[in-house]
Amino acid sequence: MTAATDQPHRRLLLVHAHPDDESINNGATMARYAAEGARVTLVTCTLGEGGEVIPPELAHLTADRDDTLGPYRVGELTAAMRELGVTDHRFLGGRGRYRDSGMMGVAENKVPGCFWQADVDEAAGHLVEVVREVRPQVLVTYDERGGYGHPDHIQAHRVALRAWELAADPAFRPELGASWRIAKVYYNRLPRPVVEEGLAAAKGVFPGVAALGDLPGVVEPEVITTVVDGAAYAGAKSAAMAAHATQIAVSGEVFALSNDLGQPLLATEYYQLVRGTPGPGRPETDLFAGVAA
Repeated sequence: MTAATDQPHRRLLLVHAHPDDESINNGATMARYAAEGARVTLVTCTLGEGGEVIPPELAHLTADRDDTLGPYRVGELTAAMRELGVTDHRFLGGRGRYRDSGMMGVAENKVPGCFWQADVDEAAGHLVEVVREVRPQVLVTYDERGGYGHPDHIQAHRVALRAWELAADPAFRPELGASWRIAKVYYNRLPRPVVEEGLAAAKGVFPGVAALGDLPGVVEPEVITTVVDGAAYAGAKSAAMAAHATQIAVSGEVFALSNDLGQPLLATEYYQLVRGTPGPGRPETDLFAGVAA
């Protein structure tokens, strides 16, 4: 276990449901902080076995055929992390511990071993182990709806917030290391006017354009507390998203998922502080604003 004195001054932990979620939501942020010398740790909760596949030549990977999409997406995630300069990536509880649960309401939600069926405290315990090792000051995850209602995203929110509580409790599994309080917790957000402008600009790139309600975490601008300028890392984010080729098609500043509906690829990324004390200024321009070493 790494001693706190050996850690970089700034340490960021991101908790995501599937491979590709991190690059879409936080790719520019991750690349920026990694380039600036922060320790960026990504925890992914499933292998994304239930995803659809865009390239026809890889259609055999899906769960209803070869069921080998999960391992393939591990390789995509590894490539994406290289593009972002992130060297610390883990799967919650180890690779393959929790299976993709599929969209809400499908039969996969009830399969034993899927993430939606996981005991929250047990899953949070796996994350506590990471928290106490890495000792991050900042945690980024989804809101209580998981951004758009996917069960794995909702569960990732529950597990992340529970781990935030349990990691600070010295009575919880002391064998995992000394207790640690994460100073700030953020939700991924998208400001409505920015998204509306981006969707208008996305017309004509793919067969259709995504609906505003289909995008995760859209809120009114006043909800946004923090804006991270990742313009210098737009290329890294685009390349990381393109590395998830089974899931994402990228065309310039627009991307589409398997539904072929265009949406904006944003280099500026937006957040809502939900735990901790905000730094000076509104909005903040740094997730670590006001955080002591």
